[in-house]
Amino acid sequence: MSSESVCYWLLLLAAHFSLSASRATAAGKVPAIVVFGDSTVDAGNNNFIPTIAKANFPPYGRDFDEGVATGRFSNGRLATDFFSEAFGLPSAVPAYLDPSYTIDQLATGVSFASGGTGLDDLTAKIASVIPLSQQLEYFKEYKERLRLAKGESVANEIITEALYVFSIGTNDFIVNYFVFPLRPAQYTVTEYITYLIGLANVAVRNAYDLGARKMEFTGLAPFGCLPSSRSLNYDEPGKCNEEYNQLAMRFNSELQEAVRKLNRDLAGAQVVYADTYSLGSAIFANPSDYGFSNVAQGCCGTGLIETSVLCGLDQTLSCQDADKYAFFDSVHPSQRTYRIVADHILNTALQVFM
Repeated sequence: MSSESVCYWLLLLAAHFSLSASRATAAGKVPAIVVFGDSTVDAGNNNFIPTIAKANFPPYGRDFDEGVATGRFSNGRLATDFFSEAFGLPSAVPAYLDPSYTIDQLATGVSFASGGTGLDDLTAKIASVIPLSQQLEYFKEYKERLRLAKGESVANEIITEALYVFSIGTNDFIVNYFVFPLRPAQYTVTEYITYLIGLANVAVRNAYDLGARKMEFTGLAPFGCLPSSRSLNYDEPGKCNEEYNQLAMRFNSELQEAVRKLNRDLAGAQVVYADTYSLGSAIFANPSDYGFSNVAQGCCGTGLIETSVLCGLDQTLSCQDADKYAFFDSVHPSQRTYRIVADHILNTALQVFM
């Protein structure tokens, strides 16, 4: 082999290893996914607290690994699970309160989320679930466990470089404001939105004070088009509740402004807003474009009102193919929807962290 050929192959090998190293560096940009929020991202924490807001029984989890009902409010994985996989991390983010996970397993991802909770602590009290303030307390505890297991330097790197996901807010309306009289007596609905955004702002700042630097806050989907919202729309039964959708848009507008201010105020942090409203609207307008045949009912039971324990009671009525349904129950998306949402967010808001 000539010396020119040897040089050529050496250069080719060098280029290969350089590219491999850059890919490894990119994959290592986010060493863990840390999750705060409600049932859209609860990986099973509610299994371990005294609440009826649970999903650790069939038909939930029927399309998860080995058909296990983990406590996720869906037939399979959640958007945050798909995020984790996309970042080269495990394919499912574990629940913090699940004692079967070691701190080594939680070091690459952890969910503090609790189904039924909201930005407003009153929402959590109504459902007897974990408020966002307590989720942040658990995060403090997690940091200390991580430090003891990994050492100060490694733990600090994980905390600083991790991606923090907030997915929360819908329950403040559908569990709290439009059901119980206390908050409507204190706030008009527009004032309540501003109150909630203030709480979101405080939560992000508290996470920042605890070391979070890469943060994503998910906006509200058009929750007026949830099957339960359609069922309870007495003016136009079966139709989306457009009043609710307008509120979601107003909330999202104020949230985006809050995110812009957070980026100005928090040195070294990057906070991104993830839009799910436009995607949800597109799915409801043209379901077949996304592979769905039903967006108005959940797969579970009659699909009109069942969620949580009611799904378990009516599981014999559940659909055969959940992939054809945008919702698995009357409130929560199916695994297929979560995958579509995750892909959308990964290609938009989270692209900066990839």
